[in-house]
Amino acid sequence: MIDDYNQEALGIEIDFSLPAKRVTRLLDRIVAKRGLPRSLRSDNGPEFISEELQSWCRSNEVELRWIEPGKPTQNAYIERFNGTFRREVLNANVFGSVVQVRRVVDEWGVEYNTERPHQALGFMTPVEYRQAT
Repeated sequence: MIDDYNQEALGIEIDFSLPAKRVTRLLDRIVAKRGLPRSLRSDNGPEFISEELQSWCRSNEVELRWIEPGKPTQNAYIERFNGTFRREVLNANVFGSVVQVRRVVDEWGVEYNTERPHQALGFMTPVEYRQAT
């Protein structure tokens, strides 16, 4: 999950399967730290079009916006993030367990948010940008 405003990685859920209930639990954890978003934008994966997520959005007054099928450019930040994540984490490592993947992902997420300047953010890290605005 990426914040469009500052491109901060708010959560990366790792497991063999990610049903909608896992998505809403991740959202609840993020909301506890950062507050409710005004809207969520996602692709049309089953976990994102589920009644579970739609119900969560309705009860929290969060607009749910799906991109058009076959139009990944409508969600460009996450597509770019996914490519970076795939190259730097998934393709760069051989994992022995889900626990190991989670550890590596957590470490990478901290680096991505706090140590890596983004050109689109005036060469600030996502956390620096959020704190400066």
